[in-house]
Amino acid sequence: MKGSKENTICTISTKKGEGAIAIIRISGAKSINICYNIFSSERIKKENDFKANTIYFGKIKKNNKVIDEVLLTYFKAPKSYTGEDVIEISCHGSEYIQSAIMQLLIENGCTLAKRGEFTLRAFLNGKLDLSQAEAVANLISSKNEKSHNLAMKQMRGGYSNQIKSLRDRLIKFGALIELELDFSTEDVEFANREELLGLLALMKEKIKPLIESFKYGNAIKNGIPIAIVGPPNSGKSTLLNKILNEERAIVSNIKGTTRDVIEETFTIEGFQFRFIDTAGLRKTKDEIEKIGIKKTYQKIDEAAIIIYVFDINDFNSNQVKEDIISFSSKGTESILLANKTDIAKKKVNIKDLDKEIIYCSIINNEGLEKIQSSILQRTKNWENINQDFVITNQRHFEALTNTLKSVELVNNGILSNKSGELLAIDIKEALQYLGEITGEITNEHLLDSIFKDFCIGK
Repeated sequence: MKGSKENTICTISTKKGEGAIAIIRISGAKSINICYNIFSSERIKKENDFKANTIYFGKIKKNNKVIDEVLLTYFKAPKSYTGEDVIEISCHGSEYIQSAIMQLLIENGCTLAKRGEFTLRAFLNGKLDLSQAEAVANLISSKNEKSHNLAMKQMRGGYSNQIKSLRDRLIKFGALIELELDFSTEDVEFANREELLGLLALMKEKIKPLIESFKYGNAIKNGIPIAIVGPPNSGKSTLLNKILNEERAIVSNIKGTTRDVIEETFTIEGFQFRFIDTAGLRKTKDEIEKIGIKKTYQKIDEAAIIIYVFDINDFNSNQVKEDIISFSSKGTESILLANKTDIAKKKVNIKDLDKEIIYCSIINNEGLEKIQSSILQRTKNWENINQDFVITNQRHFEALTNTLKSVELVNNGILSNKSGELLAIDIKEALQYLGEITGEITNEHLLDSIFKDFCIGK
């Protein structure tokens, strides 16, 4: 993306297709000049008549032929989204009109914008750091209240301000250690080791919760994965259908009916959940069913919450206990459903298992509210733990994890009297990883990778 700031770019920023209104966005040094050539208004007699932060009514013309009556909004640099002169043209949503105006802009010197190029320019011009730019993409793609709220926090700076502050302080210590190397023949110490240890402790204190928040943040961003598991014919598919209020999964009395995973999203109180119906857990000789059971265990590993459904009238207490202990060992939340209470002969009692059991009759809608409440309670517990700063980006998670490793190396190096040269290397690594989050250290490949997933108009 070298040289992307040199051209004046344009694109249609509204969704493709016909609508009441469409918005065409222009950014660059020649924005005013280009628009002056195609736009006429009673208030605009010469090019410098355009006033900042002003909306003008007028006509887009080509060879004195009116293409459309439009509203033109001018945002003067540097107080604009990109930090450049930005113009937005609000026209009628006809595809013909949109195409005609775009063609006219290009004929007069505009270049068609690439994916994410407006936000890239905002980053290059210092209007946003890299994590804030990524938050813009998250905001656009948010599908529920919670993911929207997280994206808004991140776009306003969120944890990136904290990262910048820690990085700036570490830079100072790194510079002092580098200075010590210039005086290696003399016994001098410019970087106070006790103060550096204090900063490293603070960094660990701040970074660890951010790393831990990724599980919650990623789940909110992509939908909280909930795996519905259990023995065959226990009511798993019926539960999915009841939650969705539609016949999404095939239900029968034949064991092994569900052979593949079925995923559907559903929003409850602003949280988006991905409910995953799975094949029944059992030993089988059927090769197709074996594949389905293998997929079940994969989904169990990916799940944030596991709903374990078993038939109250036909279950193996030891097997249920073994399964639940296995889930818990991986740190996964689990909810136990003793189903088919409508035909139950007696209540079950699974000894030595510190788990609440929800007794229900899924087919009769008994216990569904309690199930939903239990899911929400566990989700809200995560929210309370990670309410300050939450990361949702895999790239940030990896960078912070690597930062923490480098910080530990520096800490251990000080305690073991490691040489200044080696300390400086570890500090540089920590600074590198932190800088990659905010964009203070970046490269063209990284920028291309981030902005290629943006929509064209942003």
